[in-house]
Amino acid sequence: MEQRITLITLGVTDLARSKAFYEALGWRGQEVAETVFFQAGGLGLVLWSREKLAVDCGIEPGPAGGFGGIVLAHNVRSEAEVDALLANVAEAGGTITKPAAVNEIGFYSSAFTDPDGHAWEVAHNPGFPLAEDGTITLPDFG
Repeated sequence: MEQRITLITLGVTDLARSKAFYEALGWRGQEVAETVFFQAGGLGLVLWSREKLAVDCGIEPGPAGGFGGIVLAHNVRSEAEVDALLANVAEAGGTITKPAAVNEIGFYSSAFTDPDGHAWEVAHNPGFPLAEDGTITLPDFG
């Protein structure tokens, strides 16, 4: 297996609500066959029925909203961008789960959930500088 991710699919309970949430944050997607596709840098973020996604993966559908053990991260170029994004999240119907602050590692971060409880971290981490196109290259931790 090559070391890359091509698509991240979020199981949602109300496709229209979830699409509207991400569009309110400035994302632009295409809806095809009850599925929404967003280009997210070099990968795709997909919204699809939570129940259909579980069945497609051979997993019993479970309740929405609990912590699923995964957090998506969105790094930004400044602390002010973290704060501005959080204001948009709250206005769009997301839930701020951790207010913005300098964390124990020393960078400015916050967390929120989308309307289906999918967790996101928003961070300004100078140790992970963003390229002009928004991509990061992890530092050598050795």
